[in-house]
Amino acid sequence: MSDRPHTPLLDTVQYPADLRKLSKDQLPQLADELRQEMISAVSVTGGHLGAGLGVVELTVAAHYVFDTPNDKLIWDVGHQAYPHKIMTGRRDRIRTLRQGGGLSGFTRRSESEYDPFGAAHSSTSISAALGFAIANKLGETPGRAIAVIGDGALSAGMAYEAMNNAAAAGNRLIVILNDNDMSIAPPVGSLRNSLARLVSSGKYLAPRKLAQKLARAMPEPLHVAARKMEEYARGMFTGGTLFDELGFYYVGPVDGHDVRALVEVLENVRDADIGPMLVHVVTQKGKGYAPAENSADKYHGVVKFDVVSGKQDKGPGGGPPAYQNVFGETLAKLADTDPKIVAITAAMPSGTGVDKFAAKHPHRAFDVGIAEQHAVTFAAGLAAQGMRPFVAIYSTFLQRAYDQVVHDVAIQNLPVRFAMDRAGLVGADGATHAGSFDLAYLCTLPNFVVMAPSDEAELAHMVKTMEVHDSGPIAVRYPRGEGRGVPLPDQPQALEIGKGRIVREGKKVAILSLGTRLAEAEKAADQLDAKGLSTTVADLRFAKPLDHELIRKLMTTHEVVVTVEEAAVGGVGAHVLTLASDEGLTDAGLKVRTMRLPDTFQEHDKPEKQYDEARINAPHIVETVLKALRVNSAGVEEVRA
Repeated sequence: MSDRPHTPLLDTVQYPADLRKLSKDQLPQLADELRQEMISAVSVTGGHLGAGLGVVELTVAAHYVFDTPNDKLIWDVGHQAYPHKIMTGRRDRIRTLRQGGGLSGFTRRSESEYDPFGAAHSSTSISAALGFAIANKLGETPGRAIAVIGDGALSAGMAYEAMNNAAAAGNRLIVILNDNDMSIAPPVGSLRNSLARLVSSGKYLAPRKLAQKLARAMPEPLHVAARKMEEYARGMFTGGTLFDELGFYYVGPVDGHDVRALVEVLENVRDADIGPMLVHVVTQKGKGYAPAENSADKYHGVVKFDVVSGKQDKGPGGGPPAYQNVFGETLAKLADTDPKIVAITAAMPSGTGVDKFAAKHPHRAFDVGIAEQHAVTFAAGLAAQGMRPFVAIYSTFLQRAYDQVVHDVAIQNLPVRFAMDRAGLVGADGATHAGSFDLAYLCTLPNFVVMAPSDEAELAHMVKTMEVHDSGPIAVRYPRGEGRGVPLPDQPQALEIGKGRIVREGKKVAILSLGTRLAEAEKAADQLDAKGLSTTVADLRFAKPLDHELIRKLMTTHEVVVTVEEAAVGGVGAHVLTLASDEGLTDAGLKVRTMRLPDTFQEHDKPEKQYDEARINAPHIVETVLKALRVNSAGVEEVRA
């Protein structure tokens, strides 16, 4: 295509083996071309931009120095791996990123042998790399494991748990810290590269190993003293004392955009035999593309954009508000008169709407970093001391803190409020980010209240409900994207716990909807009514506690009852079936059908295609009812054999 950048050197590189045929002097040009190719590709597909731009030189250097795929290069989170995909045989498909049938936006084992470990959640790389390294060691198999971690991922405790356990891996484990957000050791200009080359070189390592051997030969007190003197002296210059304590030999900081320096340091690290090593690489998020450099947060994830201007194609605008913003703005308004409200997020302030709250109440907003476990227990402590904490976390990320939800919140019956964003399917982000399981994992817990709004106005009422609910934990789940366009209430009202509502009344069929599938349930009712099948539609509002009175009434007055939810098996449908079984409501021939997400991890695609694949749209509801009644598409009863 004519709009693609001119990349003569990159055109010669399909796999890392091709890269290793180049001279070191050619690598800066290759990095420049790789960066332009990535910008061009993401402008067409949308996706994560800033993080990948920051690791272009690191990607080139890592594949140049290490023998991938025999050496395992593991990218934390995976959204920084677009340049890696281009360099590992997938350039011809890079413009299918995040599209139906195209490349995943994250690393994926089934996609390439160069993706040894799939990742889309943060802070898993070091643990996985340690597994590869130890497996190679035990199997006496050559090969190293290299974990590239950064973009805030070191704020999660799991990374430190892995490092604390890494000594047994020896020199088979290398961790590259891509420091694009916070400075663990202050950069000091060109000195940082020369220092990194020095401390990773054989000239430095050889006498250090000799000193260690001599120290071990000394009596214990002198051995300990000698070791600490060497350790802290180096730490004063390099900032690596913390990593030393975790069993790593620290190298850095290194300029992550000087590809020659990176290659030299990584070669020294590769050839060293001194134990697990951590290379501290300082990068700039969005490097090489001015709009992304100047606004790293807005260009972390992007929709399609114009390369020249940087303007993102966000559509005409002026539509209904996003659910996350309704949550944040409603909570901020309630906090104006309720000083006990506190908002907590785990590194996703804008994604959850907590930024709206923080703008008005900065001293009551807490971003704890990528630390969901801590976020939940922190909130439990606040609740135990009489505050009203709201924990705003994507549904898929709350999975990481399930033990804390059970042990620290539910068992103690503490009134922590959970706002679970991105509940249900999430389009291009795919299975790793779909919030499919929260109903199954929360509705089984004693003491919990679990809600789901059918529109943005209902969400505002549910936020108010959460505020005043002080008798135990309470959660609300809501989807990614915009609302239905209904007016928002000036003063949200608290809902009665465990009470649903009838949206429209009929006599033969009852559709029990939870959450935003209500719009499709209403469309299905229109179609069923047109076939002469009078249909009731109920908005359950609460998955727990269920509205027993409403459900019992509908089950005893209708021939078919269908539940609809955007969640995995084990959600509201399962609990409705349990209620019907416990109370004998199906004994008189009532037909109950449950509609939910399929028992599979759905591939990334456009949301409308995902809903069709999941079979939870209006036509599928109609089909389910007709099959239950054994009537054809015209509403005429089929002849039974």
